[in-house]
Amino acid sequence: MPETKQHIILKTKNLTIGYASKKEDTIVASNINISLKKGELIGLVGGNGIGKSTLLKTLTKVESPLSGSIIINEQSLDHYSNLELAKTLSLVLTEPIASKNLTVVELVALGRQPYTNWVGNLSETDSKIINQALKSTNIEDLKHKKCFELSDGQLQKVMIARALAQDTDLIILDEPTSHLDMYHKAYILKLLQKLAKDTGKTILFSSHEIDLAIQLCDSMIVMSKNKIVSDTPCHLIEKGAFTDLFPKDLIVFDEKTGSFRVKK
Repeated sequence: MPETKQHIILKTKNLTIGYASKKEDTIVASNINISLKKGELIGLVGGNGIGKSTLLKTLTKVESPLSGSIIINEQSLDHYSNLELAKTLSLVLTEPIASKNLTVVELVALGRQPYTNWVGNLSETDSKIINQALKSTNIEDLKHKKCFELSDGQLQKVMIARALAQDTDLIILDEPTSHLDMYHKAYILKLLQKLAKDTGKTILFSSHEIDLAIQLCDSMIVMSKNKIVSDTPCHLIEKGAFTDLFPKDLIVFDEKTGSFRVKK
């Protein structure tokens, strides 16, 4: 039997990202052609300052592209209203949240804002979705705690739960493992892997944890100075996509183990 075509949630066509000014455009990266498939966990990796955050901001309409197009669910990103986009895409940023005085369940409930009426009353359906988000992220026991009482790892799970409560096809996270120890880095990425499989949502995250991303992601986007490539981790290793990410004077990529090591 022929293989069924996997639904593409987001794709870019000849996308150029950067910053526009009156004098001239500053190009960060160009010729970006990527596709994000339904139900996949996708890691966006690259060196510091390569443009990962700029790409995420452009994909989420925070920044405007310099040229090219972004298509979400067969519709141009330009054609989405803010409310439509909030029902299609949820964003988890690294910036400190301004509402740490809220309880966990109150913060997660904010994910339902695109669906509630003008006074923000939660329906029975809203409450069910919120409770499921708490359950899926294993934070039911924290629901009545204030957010300022939480550890960084716990707070990251709350932010993921809020994104789940928003019930969008696509979840985008900007460095969800920053400030976490090794155990919690792995925990958060394993959680994202499980959520993608269990919910069918497409989850894209940027990270410096390249070794973990190689182990856990369905596909990856690798940004380097010369090009941006996207494929499964195994195919990227075969193509040598990780070997030129960093200067070879200190660390090298070991294709056999799929990890970086310090040169002796």
